[in-house]
Amino acid sequence: MKILLVYPEYPDTFWSFRHALKFISKKAANPPLGLITVASILPEDWEKKLIDLNVESLKSEDIIWADFVFISAMNVQLESVFEIIWKCRSLKTKIVAGGPFFTAEYLRFSKIDHFVLNEAEITLPEFIRDLKNEQLKRVYQTTEFADLNHSPLPDYSLIKQSKYSSLSIQYTRGCPYNCEFCDITALLGHKVRSKTSDQILNELQNIYDSGWRKNVFFVDDNFIGNKKTLKEVLLPEVIEWMKIRNFPFRFSTEVSIDLADDNELMGLMISAGFETVFIGIETTEEKSLTECNKVQNKNRSLVESVRRIQDHGIEVSGGFIVGFDNDSKQVFQNQIDFIQKSGIVTAMVGLLNAPRKTKLYQRLKNEGRIIQETSGNNTDYSLNFIPKMNTEELIKGYKKVLNRIYSGESYYKRVLEFLKRFYPIDRVKKKISFSLIVAFFKSMIILGIVDKFRFSYWRLVFWSLINRPQLLTKAITYSVYGYHFRKVFKEVL
Repeated sequence: MKILLVYPEYPDTFWSFRHALKFISKKAANPPLGLITVASILPEDWEKKLIDLNVESLKSEDIIWADFVFISAMNVQLESVFEIIWKCRSLKTKIVAGGPFFTAEYLRFSKIDHFVLNEAEITLPEFIRDLKNEQLKRVYQTTEFADLNHSPLPDYSLIKQSKYSSLSIQYTRGCPYNCEFCDITALLGHKVRSKTSDQILNELQNIYDSGWRKNVFFVDDNFIGNKKTLKEVLLPEVIEWMKIRNFPFRFSTEVSIDLADDNELMGLMISAGFETVFIGIETTEEKSLTECNKVQNKNRSLVESVRRIQDHGIEVSGGFIVGFDNDSKQVFQNQIDFIQKSGIVTAMVGLLNAPRKTKLYQRLKNEGRIIQETSGNNTDYSLNFIPKMNTEELIKGYKKVLNRIYSGESYYKRVLEFLKRFYPIDRVKKKISFSLIVAFFKSMIILGIVDKFRFSYWRLVFWSLINRPQLLTKAITYSVYGYHFRKVFKEVL
């Protein structure tokens, strides 16, 4: 068989980092880990090609070549999904769809031939068996969860490495928490399942052997979901592996705020090479945290928790939400104050939305408040439900937050205040690559001459050169991030 794996294009959003990636001549942040894992489940003698529409175009001859086009997506990629379906239908090539979006919403797609839903380790072998027996069904799904000990090594050979700023790896699936607005537990379960340390070291070695020496993102929805195994087994082995190879990678991942409560775990993560974590802060409103069952964020000083992680030398990116039923009128200013005070530079603030598989969706549907499907982009000013707060007031307040935290002067001030007290641990002396030199010169022209906030840019650069030259790369990186955020939210700013 000839299989074409296609990953749809992302729109220009906060997380696309499209405008920032141009500075380092990259097309996308991360490759489609799900599809290259699926590729490894397919029989070895099948021919496979991968087209990631975020880094290259989909040609008619690619579709004609294939017996099947496999597509995986998230709902923010919907527009590109429909374009792919139309192309495949017009060229009479059958489509097989899977992944989180189709698992939740497959009934919306009458033009797709087959659905391989839930986790492919379970449902894809059934599809392959029926294909060989010429007894294909339209839908393959399961209520079981996969044993990750049998999850294959992703086929990194299918991707064009030079197009990406980071590669991806997965250690666990599932989350021990059960936030009302999140569909992770519905899709992947409440119990945290993990690969063995041998599997992870094998994946890291595979990436290392490919010549990659940059960022590696652990895509786990909560990397610290099983702290005991992490501290006793995986991290000690990763530390040893990294030491032997002189720390070739810089790791990032997603965690819950309770990382701040475990000094031992933070120390191990630092020793293993973790530099950045994304945390769902969501809101400073205690009633709203109770409403959405974000129990791990309650009854603590969120600012102090973030600072504790930063003080260990780990950067914190954060997710924030406005639009909860219990949000007060002061929520918008509270969000601004928290973000500026905490020094979270990469702060993604979005409007609450209710994906179909969430408990929030079911509650709002029962209350008659769902008005449409979510776009998957909670920064596009759209709501898929009727909020308790006046909609116009909510959108106005949301735009106020965006205007304050992403506008040049406020943004550069937050970066400067963060860098003044941030002392990362450098395991090895990092080499200045040619792409970083090019990025620096691009930033000098675009941000230092053309951009209206050029004086703030130069103030940050000169402060870094004089006071903390080892942080110059971070100062430039954050300046470039700010440029991307201003481009994405230019209508508001």
